[in-house]
Amino acid sequence: MIELGIQKELRSSGGTMLLDIELSVGKGDIVTLYGKSGAGKTSLLMLLAGLMRPDRGFIRVDGQTWTDTEKGIWRRPQERNVGLVFQEYALFPNMTVLENLTYAMRKGQKDDEREHLIEIMDLKDLRNRKPDTLSGGQKQRVALARALVNKPSLLLLDEPLSALDQDMRGKLQQYILQVHREYGLTTLLISHDVTEIIKMSDYVMEMELGRVIRKATPGEIFTHEKLNAKFQFTGEVMKMTRQDFIVIVTVLVGRELVKVVANDSEVEGMEVGDRVLIASKAFNPVIHKIS
Repeated sequence: MIELGIQKELRSSGGTMLLDIELSVGKGDIVTLYGKSGAGKTSLLMLLAGLMRPDRGFIRVDGQTWTDTEKGIWRRPQERNVGLVFQEYALFPNMTVLENLTYAMRKGQKDDEREHLIEIMDLKDLRNRKPDTLSGGQKQRVALARALVNKPSLLLLDEPLSALDQDMRGKLQQYILQVHREYGLTTLLISHDVTEIIKMSDYVMEMELGRVIRKATPGEIFTHEKLNAKFQFTGEVMKMTRQDFIVIVTVLVGRELVKVVANDSEVEGMEVGDRVLIASKAFNPVIHKIS
Protein backbone atom coordinates (compact mmCIF):
# COMPACT_ATOMS: atom_id res chain seq x y z
CA MET A 1 0.00 0.00 0.00
CA ILE A 2 1.19 3.52 -0.84
CA GLU A 3 0.43 6.43 1.49
CA LEU A 4 1.73 9.77 0.36
CA GLY A 5 1.41 13.43 1.26
CA ILE A 6 3.99 15.66 -0.43
CA GLN A 7 4.62 19.15 -1.73
CA LYS A 8 7.21 20.06 -4.34
CA GLU A 9 7.70 23.33 -6.20
CA LEU A 10 8.31 22.54 -9.86
CA ARG A 11 9.94 24.96 -12.28
CA SER A 12 9.60 24.94 -16.05
CA SER A 13 9.79 27.34 -18.97
CA GLY A 14 6.17 28.26 -18.23
CA GLY A 15 6.91 29.32 -14.64
CA THR A 16 6.44 27.55 -11.29
CA MET A 17 3.80 25.09 -10.10
CA LEU A 18 3.26 23.57 -6.69
CA LEU A 19 2.86 19.80 -6.77
CA ASP A 20 0.60 19.19 -3.78
CA ILE A 21 -0.51 15.56 -3.58
CA GLU A 22 -2.24 13.42 -0.97
CA LEU A 23 -3.14 9.91 -2.05
CA SER A 24 -3.36 6.28 -1.05
CA VAL A 25 -3.13 3.28 -3.36
CA GLY A 26 -4.16 -0.20 -2.29
CA LYS A 27 -1.67 -3.05 -2.49
CA GLY A 28 -2.10 -4.97 -5.74
CA ASP A 29 -3.94 -2.18 -7.55
CA ILE A 30 -3.15 -0.76 -10.99
CA VAL A 31 -3.75 2.98 -10.88
CA THR A 32 -3.40 5.27 -13.90
CA LEU A 33 -2.32 8.89 -13.58
CA TYR A 34 -4.22 10.82 -16.23
CA GLY A 35 -4.18 14.47 -17.23
CA LYS A 36 -2.67 17.06 -19.53
CA SER A 37 1.08 17.37 -20.05
CA GLY A 38 2.61 19.47 -17.29
CA ALA A 39 0.13 18.31 -14.64
CA GLY A 40 2.94 16.76 -12.56
CA LYS A 41 2.43 13.07 -13.34
CA THR A 42 6.06 12.20 -14.18
CA SER A 43 7.32 14.27 -11.23
CA LEU A 44 5.11 12.21 -8.92
CA LEU A 45 6.68 8.98 -10.22
CA MET A 46 10.17 10.46 -9.78
CA LEU A 47 9.36 11.40 -6.18
CA LEU A 48 8.18 7.86 -5.48
CA ALA A 49 11.31 6.40 -7.10
CA GLY A 50 13.62 8.70 -5.11
CA LEU A 51 14.89 10.49 -8.20
CA MET A 52 13.52 13.76 -6.81
CA ARG A 53 13.18 15.01 -3.23
CA PRO A 54 9.97 16.64 -1.97
CA ASP A 55 10.12 20.03 -0.25
CA ARG A 56 7.79 18.75 2.46
CA GLY A 57 5.93 15.57 3.26
CA PHE A 58 6.15 11.81 3.54
CA ILE A 59 6.01 8.62 1.45
CA ARG A 60 5.19 5.24 3.01
CA VAL A 61 5.08 1.99 1.04
CA ASP A 62 3.89 -1.27 2.61
CA GLY A 63 4.34 0.21 6.09
CA GLN A 64 7.93 1.35 5.46
CA THR A 65 8.77 5.05 5.45
CA TRP A 66 10.76 6.01 2.35
CA THR A 67 10.60 9.76 2.88
CA ASP A 68 9.69 11.98 5.83
CA THR A 69 11.01 15.52 5.70
CA GLU A 70 10.06 16.27 9.33
CA LYS A 71 11.93 13.24 10.66
CA GLY A 72 14.82 13.57 8.21
CA ILE A 73 14.17 10.15 6.65
CA TRP A 74 15.33 9.68 3.05
CA ARG A 75 15.83 6.35 1.30
CA ARG A 76 18.06 6.50 -1.73
CA PRO A 77 16.66 5.13 -5.02
CA GLN A 78 18.63 1.89 -4.72
CA GLU A 79 17.11 1.35 -1.26
CA ARG A 80 13.55 1.52 -2.57
CA ASN A 81 12.06 -1.64 -4.01
CA VAL A 82 10.88 0.03 -7.23
CA GLY A 83 10.77 -0.97 -10.89
CA LEU A 84 10.70 2.02 -13.22
CA VAL A 85 10.09 2.09 -16.99
CA PHE A 86 10.05 5.27 -19.09
CA GLN A 87 9.27 5.67 -22.81
CA GLU A 88 13.00 5.40 -23.53
CA TYR A 89 14.24 1.85 -23.12
CA ALA A 90 17.60 2.84 -21.52
CA LEU A 91 19.12 -0.61 -22.10
CA PHE A 92 22.88 -1.08 -21.90
CA PRO A 93 23.89 -1.30 -25.59
CA ASN A 94 27.05 -3.33 -24.91
CA MET A 95 25.16 -6.04 -22.99
CA THR A 96 22.97 -8.87 -24.22
CA VAL A 97 19.38 -9.23 -23.06
CA LEU A 98 20.52 -11.77 -20.46
CA GLU A 99 23.29 -9.48 -19.23
CA ASN A 100 20.91 -6.51 -18.99
CA LEU A 101 18.61 -8.54 -16.74
CA THR A 102 21.46 -10.02 -14.69
CA TYR A 103 22.88 -6.55 -14.01
CA ALA A 104 19.54 -5.48 -12.45
CA MET A 105 19.33 -8.47 -10.08
CA ARG A 106 19.88 -8.10 -6.35
CA LYS A 107 23.02 -9.58 -4.83
CA GLY A 108 22.40 -13.23 -4.00
CA GLN A 109 19.24 -13.44 -6.09
CA LYS A 110 18.66 -16.83 -7.71
CA ASP A 111 19.01 -17.27 -11.46
CA ASP A 112 15.77 -19.25 -11.68
CA GLU A 113 13.81 -16.07 -10.82
CA ARG A 114 15.37 -14.38 -13.85
CA GLU A 115 14.69 -17.43 -16.03
CA HIS A 116 11.06 -17.51 -14.96
CA LEU A 117 10.67 -13.88 -16.01
CA ILE A 118 12.37 -14.56 -19.35
CA GLU A 119 9.76 -17.28 -19.89
CA ILE A 120 6.83 -15.02 -18.94
CA MET A 121 8.01 -12.15 -21.13
CA ASP A 122 8.74 -14.47 -24.08
CA LEU A 123 12.44 -13.50 -24.26
CA LYS A 124 13.99 -16.96 -24.54
CA ASP A 125 14.97 -16.58 -28.21
CA LEU A 126 16.38 -13.08 -27.58
CA ARG A 127 18.53 -13.77 -24.53
CA ASN A 128 21.88 -13.60 -26.34
CA ARG A 129 21.09 -10.64 -28.57
CA LYS A 130 22.11 -7.02 -27.99
CA PRO A 131 19.61 -4.13 -27.98
CA ASP A 132 20.58 -2.75 -31.40
CA THR A 133 19.38 -5.99 -33.01
CA LEU A 134 15.91 -5.81 -31.39
CA SER A 135 12.65 -4.21 -32.54
CA GLY A 136 10.93 -1.52 -30.48
CA GLY A 137 8.47 -4.00 -29.00
CA GLN A 138 11.25 -6.44 -28.10
CA LYS A 139 13.27 -3.68 -26.42
CA GLN A 140 10.22 -2.66 -24.42
CA ARG A 141 9.73 -6.23 -23.21
CA VAL A 142 13.38 -6.32 -22.11
CA ALA A 143 12.99 -2.97 -20.33
CA LEU A 144 9.92 -4.28 -18.50
CA ALA A 145 11.69 -7.52 -17.60
CA ARG A 146 14.68 -5.61 -16.26
CA ALA A 147 12.38 -3.47 -14.10
CA LEU A 148 10.73 -6.62 -12.72
CA VAL A 149 13.70 -8.95 -12.28
CA ASN A 150 14.41 -7.95 -8.68
CA LYS A 151 10.73 -8.41 -7.76
CA PRO A 152 9.83 -4.82 -6.88
CA SER A 153 6.92 -4.07 -4.61
CA LEU A 154 6.09 -1.02 -6.72
CA LEU A 155 6.11 -0.76 -10.54
CA LEU A 156 6.13 2.74 -12.09
CA LEU A 157 5.37 3.03 -15.82
CA ASP A 158 5.63 6.39 -17.61
CA GLU A 159 3.86 5.95 -20.96
CA PRO A 160 6.00 2.89 -21.74
CA LEU A 161 3.94 1.79 -24.76
CA SER A 162 3.18 5.13 -26.43
CA ALA A 163 5.72 4.69 -29.27
CA LEU A 164 4.47 1.24 -30.29
CA ASP A 165 1.88 0.27 -32.88
CA GLN A 166 -1.59 -0.88 -31.84
CA ASP A 167 -0.92 -4.62 -32.14
CA MET A 168 2.28 -4.48 -30.09
CA ARG A 169 0.62 -2.25 -27.49
CA GLY A 170 -2.11 -4.83 -27.03
CA LYS A 171 0.40 -7.66 -26.58
CA LEU A 172 2.51 -5.74 -24.06
CA GLN A 173 -0.58 -4.66 -22.13
CA GLN A 174 -1.30 -8.37 -21.67
CA TYR A 175 2.29 -9.01 -20.55
CA ILE A 176 2.06 -6.22 -17.98
CA LEU A 177 -1.25 -7.50 -16.64
CA GLN A 178 0.15 -11.03 -16.44
CA VAL A 179 3.27 -10.12 -14.47
CA HIS A 180 1.32 -7.65 -12.32
CA ARG A 181 -0.93 -10.48 -11.17
CA GLU A 182 1.78 -13.11 -10.87
CA TYR A 183 4.19 -10.88 -8.93
CA GLY A 184 1.52 -9.26 -6.76
CA LEU A 185 2.64 -5.77 -7.76
CA THR A 186 1.24 -2.37 -7.02
CA THR A 187 1.47 -0.45 -10.30
CA LEU A 188 1.24 3.24 -11.17
CA LEU A 189 0.87 3.91 -14.89
CA ILE A 190 0.93 7.18 -16.80
CA SER A 191 -1.12 6.94 -20.00
CA HIS A 192 -3.15 9.17 -22.31
CA ASP A 193 -4.64 6.23 -24.22
CA VAL A 194 -8.22 5.82 -22.99
CA THR A 195 -8.56 2.28 -24.36
CA GLU A 196 -5.38 1.28 -22.53
CA ILE A 197 -6.57 2.92 -19.31
CA ILE A 198 -9.94 1.20 -19.39
CA LYS A 199 -8.35 -2.16 -20.14
CA MET A 200 -5.67 -2.04 -17.47
CA SER A 201 -6.72 0.18 -14.57
CA ASP A 202 -8.51 -0.47 -11.32
CA TYR A 203 -8.68 3.27 -10.67
CA VAL A 204 -7.78 6.51 -12.43
CA MET A 205 -6.34 9.54 -10.66
CA GLU A 206 -6.97 12.60 -12.79
CA MET A 207 -4.34 15.31 -12.25
CA GLU A 208 -4.46 19.01 -13.03
CA LEU A 209 -1.89 21.69 -12.18
CA GLY A 210 -0.08 19.57 -9.62
CA ARG A 211 -3.12 18.19 -7.81
CA VAL A 212 -5.30 15.08 -7.96
CA ILE A 213 -8.72 16.46 -8.80
CA ARG A 214 -10.58 13.17 -9.06
CA LYS A 215 -10.14 9.48 -8.23
CA ALA A 216 -12.62 7.07 -9.78
CA THR A 217 -12.94 3.93 -11.88
CA PRO A 218 -12.18 4.25 -15.61
CA GLY A 219 -15.87 3.92 -16.38
CA GLU A 220 -16.73 6.81 -14.06
CA ILE A 221 -13.97 9.00 -15.50
CA PHE A 222 -14.65 8.40 -19.18
CA THR A 223 -18.39 7.69 -19.35
CA HIS A 224 -20.13 11.01 -19.84
CA GLU A 225 -23.73 11.40 -18.72
CA LYS A 226 -24.77 12.97 -22.00
CA LEU A 227 -23.32 9.89 -23.75
CA ASN A 228 -25.18 7.35 -21.64
CA ALA A 229 -25.19 4.60 -24.23
CA LYS A 230 -24.93 0.86 -24.61
CA PHE A 231 -21.98 0.85 -27.04
CA GLN A 232 -18.91 3.05 -26.61
CA PHE A 233 -15.58 3.11 -28.46
CA THR A 234 -12.53 5.32 -28.25
CA GLY A 235 -10.34 6.33 -31.17
CA GLU A 236 -8.23 9.02 -32.82
CA VAL A 237 -9.56 11.65 -35.21
CA MET A 238 -7.88 11.16 -38.59
CA LYS A 239 -9.88 13.55 -40.79
CA MET A 240 -12.72 16.09 -40.58
CA THR A 241 -14.71 17.03 -43.70
CA ARG A 242 -17.54 19.57 -43.83
CA GLN A 243 -20.55 18.80 -46.02
CA ASP A 244 -23.24 21.50 -46.00
CA PHE A 245 -24.46 21.73 -42.38
CA ILE A 246 -22.72 18.60 -41.04
CA VAL A 247 -19.16 17.40 -40.45
CA ILE A 248 -17.94 13.91 -41.38
CA VAL A 249 -15.39 12.82 -38.76
CA THR A 250 -13.15 9.88 -39.69
CA VAL A 251 -11.93 8.08 -36.55
CA LEU A 252 -9.36 5.30 -36.22
CA VAL A 253 -10.80 2.73 -33.79
CA GLY A 254 -8.28 -0.05 -33.33
CA ARG A 255 -7.36 -0.92 -36.92
CA GLU A 256 -10.65 0.22 -38.47
CA LEU A 257 -11.69 3.64 -39.82
CA VAL A 258 -15.15 4.73 -38.68
CA LYS A 259 -17.01 7.71 -40.15
CA VAL A 260 -19.35 9.65 -37.85
CA VAL A 261 -21.79 12.37 -38.83
CA ALA A 262 -21.52 15.24 -36.33
CA ASN A 263 -22.93 18.72 -35.89
CA ASP A 264 -21.00 21.91 -35.15
CA SER A 265 -21.52 21.75 -31.39
CA GLU A 266 -20.10 18.21 -31.21
CA VAL A 267 -16.91 19.06 -33.12
CA GLU A 268 -16.29 22.47 -31.54
CA GLY A 269 -12.64 22.56 -30.45
CA MET A 270 -11.99 19.13 -32.01
CA GLU A 271 -8.89 18.66 -34.17
CA VAL A 272 -7.16 15.89 -36.10
CA GLY A 273 -5.19 13.80 -33.59
CA ASP A 274 -7.66 14.25 -30.72
CA ARG A 275 -8.85 11.23 -28.75
CA VAL A 276 -12.63 10.89 -28.93
CA LEU A 277 -15.39 8.74 -27.50
CA ILE A 278 -18.02 7.42 -29.93
CA ALA A 279 -21.28 6.18 -28.46
CA SER A 280 -24.48 4.72 -29.90
CA LYS A 281 -27.44 6.66 -28.53
CA ALA A 282 -30.94 5.86 -29.78
CA PHE A 283 -29.28 4.10 -32.75
CA ASN A 284 -27.42 7.27 -33.72
CA PRO A 285 -23.65 7.66 -33.19
CA VAL A 286 -22.58 10.54 -30.94
CA ILE A 287 -19.00 11.79 -30.80
CA HIS A 288 -17.32 13.58 -27.87
CA LYS A 289 -13.75 14.84 -27.42
CA ILE A 290 -12.00 13.36 -24.36
CA SER A 291 -8.44 14.72 -24.67
